[in-house]
Parts: sequence; C-alpha cells; structure tokens
Amino acid sequence: MNHRPGAKGRRSRVERPLRAAPALDSRSSALDQALKRVRLLLCDVDGVLTDGAVTMGDGREYKRFNIQDGLGLRLLQKQGIQVGWISARPSPVTEQRAADLKVDFLHQEEGSKVAGVEGILARAGMGWGDVCFVGDDLVDLGALKRAGLAVAVANAIDEAKALAHYVTRAAGGHGAIREIATMILKAQDKWTPLVKGFSE
Repeated sequence: MNHRPGAKGRRSRVERPLRAAPALDSRSSALDQALKRVRLLLCDVDGVLTDGAVTMGDGREYKRFNIQDGLGLRLLQKQGIQVGWISARPSPVTEQRAADLKVDFLHQEEGSKVAGVEGILARAGMGWGDVCFVGDDLVDLGALKRAGLAVAVANAIDEAKALAHYVTRAAGGHGAIREIATMILKAQDKWTPLVKGFSE
C-alpha cells in the first residue's frame, strides 16, 4: 500500500493530486499492517459519528450518536490509542458528546481539516503515518489523502471511497467507528485482553 509520509504534522508545500488508494479488504495483510501502525484515530463528526441528520428548533440543536461507537472510542483509549474529532461545523452538541466520552482532541473550526489534523499531530508528537482518519465527504478528502490508514464510511461519497484504504460495512452513525475501532484493536492484539477483562 502507498505510504503517505508527513514529518510530525508538517504540511507539504506541493499539493499532490487526488488519487485512488489501493483497495484493501479485511483479509489483506497490507490492511493488517496499516491497522497495527495506528496510534491515533481521528474522524469527522456529521455523517460519520452521526447519520448526518440535525434537528433544530427553539434555538436548540440535536444529533443522534451511536453508543457502540462511543464505547469503541473508549476501548481504543483504554489500550493507549488516542482519539479525536475534526469538524468544520462548530456545534455545542458535538462539544458535549466529546466531553462525555473524554475525547483526547476536538477541533471544530471552519476551514481546512488538513490544518486541523496537523495541529493535533504537532500536539501529540505524531505524523500522518500514525493516523487512521475516517471521513465521508468533500471536506475530508485532504485528510484521507494523507492518512496512514484512510477509512470511508459506507455512506461516503464516491471520491472519499476512492481515496480510502478501507470502506466500512456500517454507515455513519450506525456503528462505522466501532467497526474500525474493533479492527484496530484486533490487529494490535488488544481485543482479547479487553474481552477477558470484561468477562471476569
């Protein structure tokens, strides 16, 4: 699989054209190696952690988050893998859910998600090769192009899927994050200890 190098979050001055990432399935040894390298999972919010629906009224906003996704993120953290959310649409509901889950990094700003990720990488002391980025739409393409493991959810646009190393079976808001979180934990031999711990 192609490796997308990036030194500790430094942005390349020469923008590479969008190109299709090699498609990897869940049985691929290349995918397994990419999963093993993940030290940080970053994802979009609307359409990835949610189904993309926003209910508004009386000055309030409501979103539906998946409980299994939330547990998947907490399990990653329990095993030493940091997690963060990158959204170009600031939302107090997103902030509330991120605080509830004790998400390590929350970036909510309009503009380039690449810049947002690079800011997080600088704080975390990591590079693009350490990142699994999960996205679904146009605003995610730059981050998907650079991530060591690029993942698109089942409901993502075709362009996002073309850049992804893996496309989830589940749609955003319906367990897609839990799916990739479980894959990471299993590839890093961290799933069985969790199962054992919860079974005692």
